[in-house]
Amino acid sequence: MKTPYLHPNPIIRYALFGLGWISFVLGMIGLLLPVVPTSPFLLLSAACFLRSSPRFYTWLTEHRWWGRYIRYFLNGEGIPRRIKVLILSLLWIMILSSALLIVKIVWLSATMIIIAGLVSVYIIRQPEPTKTSTSE
Repeated sequence: MKTPYLHPNPIIRYALFGLGWISFVLGMIGLLLPVVPTSPFLLLSAACFLRSSPRFYTWLTEHRWWGRYIRYFLNGEGIPRRIKVLILSLLWIMILSSALLIVKIVWLSATMIIIAGLVSVYIIRQPEPTKTSTSE
């Protein structure tokens, strides 16, 4: 895991801190709204806090609910299999129900399904942590 350090420019540091919190809030909204992604926003928060606030970077990466998964990704260990299954299940349930039942524009529904397919390929191709790193 990366060691946090403060950006030398205070204006950039405050901007990164603000962007980190905005990203975190959007990630939390993504927990409730399946159309909004959670992981990219939490990873962006971690990147912003890495350069702006060691305290919040540590809080985010050590959090009891999502910290372990952020650390796996940041360390290049990937995504645990059960989390992959959960992500893909929710992704396809929400995308298919939205694309087939709610959205009435054919090209938009097709685009949603294509994007979900590409996201699925990306998630499936992520490595899975070894047994020793998952036993935290």
